[in-house]
This record gives sequence, structure tokens and C-alpha cells, in this order.
Amino acid sequence: MYLTRHQTESGPRWAMDGQWISPHFTLAMLLDLPQQAHADILHTIASSEKATGALLPPIDPLHEVWASGVTYLRSRDARQAESETGDIYARVYNAERPELFFKALGWRVIGPGAPIRIRADSHWNVPEPELTLVINQYMDIVGYCAGNDVSSRDIEGVNPLYLPQAKVYDGSCALGPGIQLVAAAGLRALPVQLEIAREKATLFTGETSTTQMKRELEDLVAYLGRELTFPQGCFLMTGTGIVPPDNFTLQPGDIVRVTVGELTLENEVGVS
Repeated sequence: MYLTRHQTESGPRWAMDGQWISPHFTLAMLLDLPQQAHADILHTIASSEKATGALLPPIDPLHEVWASGVTYLRSRDARQAESETGDIYARVYNAERPELFFKALGWRVIGPGAPIRIRADSHWNVPEPELTLVINQYMDIVGYCAGNDVSSRDIEGVNPLYLPQAKVYDGSCALGPGIQLVAAAGLRALPVQLEIAREKATLFTGETSTTQMKRELEDLVAYLGRELTFPQGCFLMTGTGIVPPDNFTLQPGDIVRVTVGELTLENEVGVS
């Protein structure tokens, strides 16, 4: 089952497999239920009417998006290279406790086709393609979407305590194009790809797989839920294993394509 959220004349509306769901449906309603109930409730409220309208980010306005860091070896190496205190990232990579941080509320999230942004006070900005988990209130992984954790590498590199400024700002979190409902077992070997184009020329491509993650998805979710509750569910970005070369930085007009599994999220870099 594949959920998408669309813009309509009467406001946002959800669809399943290309057909409208009841206009009263919200994702929070679904994530309030146990995973085994999802199929029954969605088929009960689905219609035969084809969904239309521009795609919106597949998230409710008050859902929280969290993120994980240094979950791939490539990410550890990149963080060490950029940082004046690089040993910290080696310790995070090898520690039992993962790095987790807040990324965005749903109303700040950028959807497919909408512009992402780079900070005006940063000179080294990159996209980070990530498997993004959809989690219900019981902290069960119930699906995924593609995510782009846009980041300012130079700001975090100066001091790891600047991570919120490097990661959390307007236009820094993109999700989409929809949500593929699937259990965690179906996410263990997903391909993840990144393509960056500038003036119709491909500048960078990279590929990895969720098999290369240092941590189990369930462990990341378990740590997130240790002392936090999410009555309406939440999203968790799981880190990146693709890092452009050190001489690359995003520029306005660049096109960024993030593909996770069969889902592709495309955004243009807007003017800061």
C-alpha cells in the first residue's frame, strides 16, 4: 500500500494507491493504530475515485521528524575529515548509543518538486539521501519514504555543538514522494541513490544500500522511544552513506534526486 498526500481546492487530502481516501483521514489516525489494523482501515475508507493534484510532503503538520547521524562508515569518515574534533565521530560510530537529533515539524517539511534551501551563512552545503522510517505510536516501523537531510558541513565542522544550526533551518528537510507501507523486514536491503544535476549536466551520482548501515533500524527506533512518546507517530531519518566530494557544494538551481527503494524524491535548490 502506497500513501500520497495531495493539494486540492479544499485543502490537503490523502490517497492510497492513486485513489482518494476519505477526506477526514489523517496520517495521525493511521499511526494511532497497531500495524496489523492498517490494511483493514485503509481499504474501508478508500474510494474508487482517482486522486489528482500536486503532491505534498507525506506528513501531517504536527508530526515530528527526527534524524540519526553517523550510521554508515562513509558518514563517519566524512564527519572526521570536516571536523576540527574528528575523533568524536569515531566514538559515536562505535558507541552503543546512536546519535539522534530533532530535524523538523511536519509543517516545515518540503515535499516533492518544492524548493529546498541552503543557508546563506554557509559555504559548504550538501544533500544527504536517507531512508526515512514511518513509525506508529507503539514505536513499530510501518513504512518508509525517501528523505533529504540537507546539511551545512562547514558549520558542524567548526564545532559539533553547532549541529542544530547545520541541520535545522527553513528548507532543510525534504520527504516524499509518498509513504510505502511495509514492515521493517522489507527495509534491510534497500538501494539508496543520489543524483545532483546543474544546468542539465550530472555533477555527482552515488549509491549505497541499507545493508551498509552500522546499526539495526529497530535499535535506532528503540533509542528514540526510550524517554519520548509519540501519540500520533513520528518519522526517523536513518543517516546517509553517500557523501559528495569535499570540493562540492550545492548552488541555487541544482536538481537533487534521492531514490530509496522504488521511491524518488526530486527537489531544486532555491534561492536563499
